[in-house]
Amino acid sequence: MSGKEGYVAYVGTYTNGTSKGIHIYDVDVEEGLLHLRKVVPVNNSSYITRSKNMKYLYSIADEGVRAYRIEPDGDLTAINEIDINGMRGCHMSVDLEGKYLFVAGYHDGKVTVVHTHQDGRLGHLMDGVFHKGIGAVNERSFRPHVCCVRVTPDNRFLCAVDNGIDQVVLYRINHTYNKLQQVDILRMGREAGPRSIHFSRNGKHAYILCEITNVVRVYSYDVVDGYPVFELQQEVSTLSDERDPHDAASALRISYDGEYLFCSTAGDDSVACYKIDQESGHLTRLFSLPTSGMYPKDIALFPDQKHIAVVNNGSNTITTFGIDYDKQILVMKGKPQTLDTPNCMVFQKISKPPKTFRNLTEQEAEAEAKTLERNNAPVDL
Repeated sequence: MSGKEGYVAYVGTYTNGTSKGIHIYDVDVEEGLLHLRKVVPVNNSSYITRSKNMKYLYSIADEGVRAYRIEPDGDLTAINEIDINGMRGCHMSVDLEGKYLFVAGYHDGKVTVVHTHQDGRLGHLMDGVFHKGIGAVNERSFRPHVCCVRVTPDNRFLCAVDNGIDQVVLYRINHTYNKLQQVDILRMGREAGPRSIHFSRNGKHAYILCEITNVVRVYSYDVVDGYPVFELQQEVSTLSDERDPHDAASALRISYDGEYLFCSTAGDDSVACYKIDQESGHLTRLFSLPTSGMYPKDIALFPDQKHIAVVNNGSNTITTFGIDYDKQILVMKGKPQTLDTPNCMVFQKISKPPKTFRNLTEQEAEAEAKTLERNNAPVDL
């Protein structure tokens, strides 16, 4: 490996079986391959996200949320952790000014606001809001399940996607008092099961993934008289074939250049690619193809946008593919990476890439993680 810049990939996992935390992979961007370097111990790192300046990594943990400094070589150094006064979160995001970390609580239906310092430290809790209500009376939606929190492109509002009550709750972010004020509700329809929301690169459109109905909803986004306005423009299926009872739309990503939208669907075990019309925001499907794994919980585009990684939670693998946009096909790259219960993935540019890839086995990496866990003192609260 040569050059002044490289990339690593961070993969969060549940602490289950052999997995012990955040897996760090060296990335061969040109070939679309991942090489396991090490594992950083974290109890149930079910979701990870970076700070706005890309210098820090935040991870969900049983203890709450943990912060890490990203070193020049991509290694992680623990900074601190905080308790969020609730059940373990499932999703996080940051605001556009680097002031807040928002945490979504699937199990307790809570939205938590955490202060973030410029040096990456997590500060005190600024706000916590519990959702109320019920969806359809079944085992999934008898109570709120907040599964995604993301700010609008203008940094004025927070969108809290609630899978249980089939709503996206819209909050104004009061930057003076550091509180959330509910201003509206975007209803998805009975048993839609909204899972996540993403905005187009130009900030004019929102894409909401619905897990139960297996559709992507396309909305225009604007602010009128100080309030957020979402208007439904289109609805497209995520499925590659006919509906199956086990289908569940699971992840959504927009390409770095804003030209394409990718979506994965469990049960169907597929990845779909759509071309985005830059004016209308409408989607045109190019392909929907198998992931060669079960329950594709997350997807991540390689930095070159020519490859994609699929995090298969059900089959305990990560599969990587080359993307041929012209032929509208995926070409598998190398063998699947094996690891227990992978849940999410983030690519990170680094300034000091290794000269050679370590290529550890999962067992070797887990053994190192256990040693690291024994030798390091607990992170200060």
